[in-house]
Amino acid sequence: MYNILDFDMNELKEWMEQNKESKFRAKQIVDWIYKQNIWDFNGMKNLPKSTKEKLTNSFYIDIPKIVEMYTSKTNDTVKFLYEFRDGNVIECVVMKYKYGNSICVSTQVGCRMGCKFCASTLGGRIRNLSTGEILAQILNAQYKIKDRISNVVLMGSGEPLDNYINVLKFLDMVNSNYTFNIGQRHITLSTCGLVPKILDLADKEYQLTLAISLHAPNDKLRKLTMPIANEYSISEIIDACKYYIKKTNRRISFEYALIKDLNDMDECAYELIKLLKGMLCHVNLIPINKVRERNYEKSSLSNVKRFYDILEKNGIETTIRREMGSDINAACGQLRRSYLKSKNDLEGV
Repeated sequence: MYNILDFDMNELKEWMEQNKESKFRAKQIVDWIYKQNIWDFNGMKNLPKSTKEKLTNSFYIDIPKIVEMYTSKTNDTVKFLYEFRDGNVIECVVMKYKYGNSICVSTQVGCRMGCKFCASTLGGRIRNLSTGEILAQILNAQYKIKDRISNVVLMGSGEPLDNYINVLKFLDMVNSNYTFNIGQRHITLSTCGLVPKILDLADKEYQLTLAISLHAPNDKLRKLTMPIANEYSISEIIDACKYYIKKTNRRISFEYALIKDLNDMDECAYELIKLLKGMLCHVNLIPINKVRERNYEKSSLSNVKRFYDILEKNGIETTIRREMGSDINAACGQLRRSYLKSKNDLEGV
């Protein structure tokens, strides 16, 4: 049995031919799934009974069950905790802006990158999500909020470039007109800095936004919170980013989570300026979310503002990420972590 959401249009047409069905049936099926939100083959009214039987015997439509769903008090954020067929849970977040709805999707169950300020890494990586399992997060969220998703951020649980093949296929499928028709310029992919994969992605010349989780201006400081810094230096990451810019002419976004008394000092800001000066980039400052299992605290608002001012005055385009959904555990990995802990407590684990 296969998850039909893992099949792109060409693969589904090929399956139809191999199973003595007309190729145009593939278009009918994906229209039912992605346009009509019909996730049961028996509900696809224009398919012959024999075709439905073949589909039922060969495929399932893996739309995850919504275990928990929270809406923030300000109604700008909706968080979903999904459970897949194998019992694994992941989360995604829909953020409502004036320009449209943006969804932050997970690409793995857990994460093995070990970043010490992120709840997703607690417990490590369980498995990769398939292409269809990433697409299904959008399908289900779009159905629940009864509105179109216009922007996608691959910044939920997991390292997207550690699930490279499935993520690449997702990028192609989410961009296609038979699914969501979301333009590449409305997609952001975040990575902690897997240099070889950044170079590979650059060669694809996608027009998406690449976001680098930097969080420190030098290797010594970065190694304190990000184990990946022991494998790839900041210098190597910057070189890969310059190659990406050269190949795509797209601006790089550098994510910088401000941690009190660790990386929020003035000298860090000036070192970051020296590192990024002259690049086609911008810095996104993130007031870090509190993770109970970690000892890090977010910078004060005055420190965040001073850091921002230093960068801006020295020609580095900078934004401060607006906090959304803090009342519903909207930070990456927090809801899943809370759910698993509660479940284990109930089961006596």
